[in-house]
Amino acid sequence: MTTTPQVNPVLRTPPAPPAAAAAYFSASLAFHADVSDVASALAAAVAEGTDPGFVLVDTRSTASWDQGHVPGAVHLPTALVPEQAEELLDRSVPVVTYCWGPGCNGATRAALALAERGFQVKEMLGGFEYWVREGFAYETWEGPAERAADPLTAPVGTDDCGC
Repeated sequence: MTTTPQVNPVLRTPPAPPAAAAAYFSASLAFHADVSDVASALAAAVAEGTDPGFVLVDTRSTASWDQGHVPGAVHLPTALVPEQAEELLDRSVPVVTYCWGPGCNGATRAALALAERGFQVKEMLGGFEYWVREGFAYETWEGPAERAADPLTAPVGTDDCGC
């Protein structure tokens, strides 16, 4: 009796050649920013009294915005991008969109709608969920709020994950 060797599920489809992988990951960085980098850039801009060089856009509903949003973000629900993007945003300033989190593609849809209208845009990976889970301050309809960082998503005792 012969046995068929078990196929490693990770390598069932072989990795891409290094040049293809480099192109893919380079492109990915052009389309995405992570929560920690956005928070760092916003904090540095506040500390230095400068502009962060981008505008952060919360693409969720008003009820979601009221429940909690990143301080300084512009509220522009995805469905309203066609009507309001021109009046709320400057095409010369890159836009970073976010929605609830990894299980929501509202920020992706908003980023697409903005790009189709000529805006430079990135999506913040992790969305509002990971903003809160990483321990960054946020605002609600009641005022400022903050939670301790989730040790499964952020380093405890430092803002730098070393990524």
